[in-house]
Amino acid sequence: MNNLKTARKAAGLTQTEVAANIGITQNAYSYWENGKVKIDHESIAKLSKLFGVSADYLMGISEHKSRIRQVF
Repeated sequence: MNNLKTARKAAGLTQTEVAANIGITQNAYSYWENGKVKIDHESIAKLSKLFGVSADYLMGISEHKSRIRQVF
């Protein structure tokens, strides 16, 4: 199970708004949110940035929402 719906609702966004923001259809996003289709790596990165959470959290691997900040 993934945490896409939880993250989306916490951000106050609709499926349509998220889909438009990352350049996909609402139906495609809905399939991801419902676990019918796996999300590609590029889209996970976009969603992580949009929601301000870690990719591991989105995918249900971790309950830690915070992203690790990279220092260069």
